[in-house]
Amino acid sequence: MRIGMGYDVHRLTEGRDLILGGVSVPFEKGLLGHSDADVVVHAIMDALLGAAALGDIGQHFPDTDPQYKGISSILLLKHVGMLLQEHGFTIGNIDATIIAQRPKLAPYRPAMVKNVADALGISEDQVCIKATTEEGLGFTGRQEGIAAQAITLLV
Repeated sequence: MRIGMGYDVHRLTEGRDLILGGVSVPFEKGLLGHSDADVVVHAIMDALLGAAALGDIGQHFPDTDPQYKGISSILLLKHVGMLLQEHGFTIGNIDATIIAQRPKLAPYRPAMVKNVADALGISEDQVCIKATTEEGLGFTGRQEGIAAQAITLLV
């Protein structure tokens, strides 16, 4: 068994859609990034790649490569799932937390879980995505950005 941990953060900005867990969340700002800047999927990918000792998302999907400009992070997650299969790994579970003062994410979490599970070909009961605030503290509390952490178990 192997455990991996991932973390990602992106700045909130006007003029972009807010994509979290492959879900377009209605909000006045989105996340700035080369791809769709889906922090929770990025954290999950880094946790999976780390557990398998296969590097990180920057190594596999560099932000200097134009083919990844604006790409859906769910497509990148599917690629990570294929890499894991090629290396003989099975996903035990994924546990992720989104850290954002706003918007409230509870209504969108089931769709996020489904998107992640479907992309990886695993059961929804193997994926947990939670959300929390930082009670107005730090950059997420000031609504400057959104962060995510993830941990995963590979067998």
